[in-house]
Amino acid sequence: MGTYEYVVADVFTDVPLEGNPTAVFVDSAGISPERMQQIAQEMHLSETVFVLPAEDDGDVRVRIFTPVNELPFAGHPTLGTAIVLGELNAAETIRMETAMGTVAFDLERASDGRVGAARMWQPVPTWELYDHADELLAGLDLAASTCTLPVEVYCNGPRHVFVGLDSVAALSGVEPDLRILARLPNMAANCFAGSGSRWRLRMFSPAYGVVEDAATGSAAGSLAVHLARHGLIPFGEWIEIRQGVEIGRPSTMRARAMGTSERIESVQVAGSAVVVARGTLYA
Repeated sequence: MGTYEYVVADVFTDVPLEGNPTAVFVDSAGISPERMQQIAQEMHLSETVFVLPAEDDGDVRVRIFTPVNELPFAGHPTLGTAIVLGELNAAETIRMETAMGTVAFDLERASDGRVGAARMWQPVPTWELYDHADELLAGLDLAASTCTLPVEVYCNGPRHVFVGLDSVAALSGVEPDLRILARLPNMAANCFAGSGSRWRLRMFSPAYGVVEDAATGSAAGSLAVHLARHGLIPFGEWIEIRQGVEIGRPSTMRARAMGTSERIESVQVAGSAVVVARGTLYA
């Protein structure tokens, strides 16, 4: 029987039992990928992270699992992991090797040295029109995207499809048919509303084993790119994205896209996290 130490952090919040929880196994050397998937299913959080020794230019390497599959990158679990690892040393930055490349995190420390927040430099996404927009809209019980933006899919590891709504009230009223969404493979459906520097987001993804996510950091970065590309926000300016309100897990993410519509130079997402549990798994 193996014993594995883990930490649970609520991410994109500084209030325990809000935000999006992630489990971080801080010493995962020797755990097979098959066992990692089983453990992630046992933890039954949207993502579980396994920290491994670095193999390339990072400080550590991570593997990220939902209850049903492995992801090459995800936002809230990696940011939570960076803050958890920041407790173990005095570093101001952490470089984390993922299947999408090495992701850098700038840590924000309080006067007592504790890490409460971090800013990540995400993989720059690719994008294209989403081929199954009609089926997606049917699954969301929407006749059409009610804002003027096209329904596009962005990939920075996960594949996020964005559907705009014309008000936060309409966003809160979305009641998806998860049976229809489950037929759309390798996709997270993101509905958004807002204006200026303040936006709201909801994410549904039966394909990733998540009915509704409380905070989706990878989607936050892609949403900033989507909005900037289509002229709804300026490039280079931070926006606030609130998520999880409808499921009682309010989260706050900050994001910005640097560059132009023709060339995205970088994508940054920032937020807080708080450790809420530590434990040992016997398996």
